[in-house]
Amino acid sequence: MSDNKNKQSEEKAVDQQPEEQTAPETEATEPAATPEEAPKEASEAPAEAEAPAEDAPEAPAEESDASEDAEAPADAEPVALPHRDLKPGMVVRVHEIIKDTNAKGEERERVQVFEGTILGLNGSGITRTMTVRKVSGGIGVEKIYPLSSPHVEKVEIVKEYRTRRAKLWFLRKGKTKRRMKEVRRAE
Repeated sequence: MSDNKNKQSEEKAVDQQPEEQTAPETEATEPAATPEEAPKEASEAPAEAEAPAEDAPEAPAEESDASEDAEAPADAEPVALPHRDLKPGMVVRVHEIIKDTNAKGEERERVQVFEGTILGLNGSGITRTMTVRKVSGGIGVEKIYPLSSPHVEKVEIVKEYRTRRAKLWFLRKGKTKRRMKEVRRAE
């Protein structure tokens, strides 16, 4: 029995310790509020939050002026992405700006034209690229052009073929263009 009493007294002591520890903490951090005081405190808190907003209307006004300036170009025409009318199967002439250095070490710019068939378009937006293929001297040559690159001066459409596929990789295997039918372009 004495063992049971000792266990019970230890349990009471353990139970009392957390209560004693938590009670001073709550009293030290916040005084006890009655239910009537709680709504008053809640109504005071938004008033305090509104006060800094009233003091700082000058800064948002400056920001709004800046945002109006930023919106002005947006109201103008949206920037069109280049070469939106290109499709696989088109025969195009790509005018590419190339910087060369001659034997004397002088740099010069020239425009090189690459004419071939578009095998496919990849990506979207500013990262859009096209793969163009031509056969030169019996050897197939492919180039990948980023359409938004400043090195691509212009893209001329020479012919257009109607295709059933988005990627024309079968042209790499030596297959002929008999799978594609030419479309008359209204120019």
